Amino acid sequence: MTVYLLPEEPFFPPAEEADPDGLLAIGGDLSSERLIQAYASGIFPWFMEEDEVYWFSPDPRMVLFPDHFNVSDSLERIIKSRKFEIRFDTAFDQVIIGCASAPRPGQDGTWISHDFIEAYKALFERGFAHSVEVFCNKELVGGLYGVSLGAAFFGESMFFTMTNASKVAFHALAERCRQNKFRFIDCQVESPHLVMLGASTISRKDYLDLLDDALKENTLIGPWK
Repeated sequence: MTVYLLPEEPFFPPAEEADPDGLLAIGGDLSSERLIQAYASGIFPWFMEEDEVYWFSPDPRMVLFPDHFNVSDSLERIIKSRKFEIRFDTAFDQVIIGCASAPRPGQDGTWISHDFIEAYKALFERGFAHSVEVFCNKELVGGLYGVSLGAAFFGESMFFTMTNASKVAFHALAERCRQNKFRFIDCQVESPHLVMLGASTISRKDYLDLLDDALKENTLIGPWK
């Protein structure tokens, strides 16, 4: 399989040409224009190595349909207890830094480098990136961030410093997406945690078909209240 070297222009080869591990291309930058084009093409940046960005389109792809979020009995009790306060787009910088700082089992360090943080902060300023924040006693204890285009949300990362805070954030995101008739939440690659919450894998072809349908809808640009 061919791995493409990207030109200076925000152009991507077809996602279907990614190698078996999902790697499609190397290079380019993390400009807002390129990131938006990537998500609209079914592609996302995963990490940087020696200042080169690596772009992926895995097959299969993990997604969560908002109506399929699995609320366990214990999570339902936590939500009903009102122990946590949920906010949207009030602490984006803190959330992405929290995600970058969170320890990852089996990983040495994080792929959310300074360049990634600055790139997604720029997307947030333009109204395309969003954060879900979980507070307890006015302290940020968990959250997630991602990108919204059309009727799709592309989840990037989440973190927690208090048990269940990230699950509460994901539930709040699923509810917001359901209310706004979003087609799916992109979870990128499979993990047992996401499966437990109701996510499932679909083929890249089915994902691209869903994405094409979602992009026909208007994007909710700007802060989510």
